[in-house]
Amino acid sequence: MHLSYCTNVHPAEDLAGIIEQLDTYAEPIRQRLGADVLGLGLWLAAPVAAALADDPALRRGLRAELDARGLEVVTLNGFPYEAFQAPVVKHAVYYPDWTSRDRLDYTLDLARVLSDLMPETAAYGSISTLPLAWRTPWDKSRESVARQHLDELAHGLEKIAAETGRTIRVGFEPEPGCVIENTTQAADLLRNVDTRWLGVCLDLAHLACAWEQPAEALDRLAAAGVPVVKVQVSAALQTDDPVAAAEVLRAYVEPRFLHQTRTSLGGATDDLDLALREQLPGPWRIHYHVPLHALPEPPLSSTVPVLRNAIHELLARTDCEHYDVETYTWGVLPVSQRPTDAAGLVGGIAAELAFARDLLAAEVTAR
Repeated sequence: MHLSYCTNVHPAEDLAGIIEQLDTYAEPIRQRLGADVLGLGLWLAAPVAAALADDPALRRGLRAELDARGLEVVTLNGFPYEAFQAPVVKHAVYYPDWTSRDRLDYTLDLARVLSDLMPETAAYGSISTLPLAWRTPWDKSRESVARQHLDELAHGLEKIAAETGRTIRVGFEPEPGCVIENTTQAADLLRNVDTRWLGVCLDLAHLACAWEQPAEALDRLAAAGVPVVKVQVSAALQTDDPVAAAEVLRAYVEPRFLHQTRTSLGGATDDLDLALREQLPGPWRIHYHVPLHALPEPPLSSTVPVLRNAIHELLARTDCEHYDVETYTWGVLPVSQRPTDAAGLVGGIAAELAFARDLLAAEVTAR
């Protein structure tokens, strides 16, 4: 089992910046945890991924930098293409989507890079990616193009495995508002892919926002033959009474990311400000990744109980080995909860990893 934290919380998009963030954040987090090795769910923007894929010497150099700091990479986040910490991201994160060859090329570049970064002891590497596309525009023609690209992706991963001896698997990550929003849609649209190489990345905040029961969701995927190749250990924001919580919720409205809001009765908006304006009946779950170890300001809560249940079911029902803590929203949290410097972010991420480590260890021990 590999536990990591996702580096898409950091803005660096060139190799020098990535190495700098290893010194500023990753190595201090490892030291804070007292760990000999710290896992990173590395995010590489498309330009640096292409440069690394084209140059074996660059890949060897990055691997050496990781090794020197006691860092390992078995998984990459291939969902954001670039500029994920730009002032405004919103819908841009879903482009290019799987109707575009750029998305295919980027993902295969990541696979090539990961095959050289992952430790020899890892059974496989994983890459998470977007769930085909945002839901509009989408039609049979676009679906056909995307399926062709998924076939080419599987073929490319098989070729990399033959050349390197390393298995890389890609997980499509259900997310609110996308073509694949939940495990029902994942089971339907991924049923016929080559599951030696392709499967699902299960983000536990997204699972909660879809109001899915973890055991039922995993049974659904298993019945369709769709494997879970990666788990993103994350928690969403929740309120049972959005009217009472409206003032506190307004502090979470911000311009960078979408915060899709879903109600237990099927109500939906594509951002939190719209949900507040439309006064959807509660309870709400909001696509806003909140720190795992710290409760939001009352009367808000988080979906950590769903996360706990999901981890229990995942360990019982799947052979997934990759668990990646993905709280990328530290920089847009309400001011009172936002780290003010690098040391504050190091402390927050370390506390989340300790929470996830202890939860996984307790589940394994209980078994």
